[in-house]
Amino acid sequence: MKVAIMQPYFFPYIGYFQLMNAVDEFVVYDNIEFTKKGWINRNRMLVNGKDVYFSLPLKAASDFLHIKERQLANTWPDDSRKMLNKIKEAYRKAPHFEAAFAVTEECILHKADSLFEFIFHSLARLKDHLGISSKLIVSSAIPVDHSLKAEKKVLEICKARKANTYINPSGGTALYSKEIFAKENLHLNFLNTGTITYKQFDAAFVPFLSILDVMMFNPKEKISEYLNTGFTLS
Repeated sequence: MKVAIMQPYFFPYIGYFQLMNAVDEFVVYDNIEFTKKGWINRNRMLVNGKDVYFSLPLKAASDFLHIKERQLANTWPDDSRKMLNKIKEAYRKAPHFEAAFAVTEECILHKADSLFEFIFHSLARLKDHLGISSKLIVSSAIPVDHSLKAEKKVLEICKARKANTYINPSGGTALYSKEIFAKENLHLNFLNTGTITYKQFDAAFVPFLSILDVMMFNPKEKISEYLNTGFTLS
């Protein structure tokens, strides 16, 4: 069985879903510390030919809280409408706007105070929309020693899920050792997202934007092609 483990990202780029699609079980971390400058509560979309950040507002809290302990700001009900209007204005002329916006709206209007619950719901909804059959699992539900860190924790999660293969984004090549995984009877592979380009109105292509951008400009059949062939494993 193939397993991947990732932080929960807000409307992540297509490489995140390529990884999800490449495994049988996709474990989403809820019990690790929130990182400010990552992709947990923000991403990028196309506005007038340029990449622009959009973010989930959070309640002020300690930097040491786990992701599952972080809460959306009290202003989110109003901010969610503003975000939807911004997305609508940016993409309303995109060829697949209606179908993509319907799913986007469903995710953004999901009622949840918990940051993790909100993002996990959107990942699950997008997974179904994109036709990905992988099972999503919350990390804290897996019976392992959750005080473990980095590679040791990954190994324990893989063993607990009875995996024989662990797949990680290519950025993890400096973090994980194929030899150490082999000693635990696990294959280690790295997924590298290839160059995926498509027409974004009439502007120069801006890569690695949120999955929302991919959905706005591509039919499901094309996205399925990207998910299944737009990467390499090493």
